[in-house]
Amino acid sequence: MSGHSKWSTIKRKKAVVDAKRGAIFTKIIREITVAARIGGGDPSANPRLRIAINKAKENNMPNENIDRAIKKGTGELEGVTYEEVRYEGYGAGGVAVIVDCLTDNRNRTTPEVRKIFSRNGGNLGETGSVAYLFDYKGMIILEGGQTTEDDVLEQLIDYDIEDVKTEDGNIVVTTSPSAYGGVLDFLKSKNYRLLVNEITYLPKTTVLLDEHKAAQCLRLIQQLEELDDVQNVYSNYDIADDVMAKISEEQ
Repeated sequence: MSGHSKWSTIKRKKAVVDAKRGAIFTKIIREITVAARIGGGDPSANPRLRIAINKAKENNMPNENIDRAIKKGTGELEGVTYEEVRYEGYGAGGVAVIVDCLTDNRNRTTPEVRKIFSRNGGNLGETGSVAYLFDYKGMIILEGGQTTEDDVLEQLIDYDIEDVKTEDGNIVVTTSPSAYGGVLDFLKSKNYRLLVNEITYLPKTTVLLDEHKAAQCLRLIQQLEELDDVQNVYSNYDIADDVMAKISEEQ
């Protein structure tokens, strides 16, 4: 996630996701299955499952797929058992990278992740080597032009929000993970168009990259995101708009 502009980085990520709808379905189904296994199949009593189901519906996943994934998680249907695995490491320029995976075979996933790091100028680190550089937060981005930053702040006065600010014309709301669901429900009830809503890891500081290292870092992130076992990738790279534009032209 770029500290320079969350939205510019998110737009790049959304483009990758939109181009690979089948892959994102696979990732969401795994998350639903694991959430149901850990916290039960009732989304009203399982916040993680509720968030995963919301994400599935936002991506137009059929209800039967959602129900089947829940039943596999609760054991009502036979299914694969996925293990949660986190990898931490560094990309080009010393950029911190966290990779969260759901895998049925750690012995397959680990070398795949390590290979992608090494061929893109990075390396895997020890557990905890970069996680301290991030904060775990809820983030909701409202499309610009619908309301103002002051109006959103006033509407959310009774909620546990941590920040409301305007970025690239859009309004970014940051919350604690526990407050995220209530804030999201409220903003949806107002029929705001939401560009992004997720609980994610936001970098405390960022690393500004030159063109060469930026291209390496973007390849690293994209190749990691393309792995079926990878659910999320978090990073603290920062790329200036002119450098990003130049890289895009060359691709």
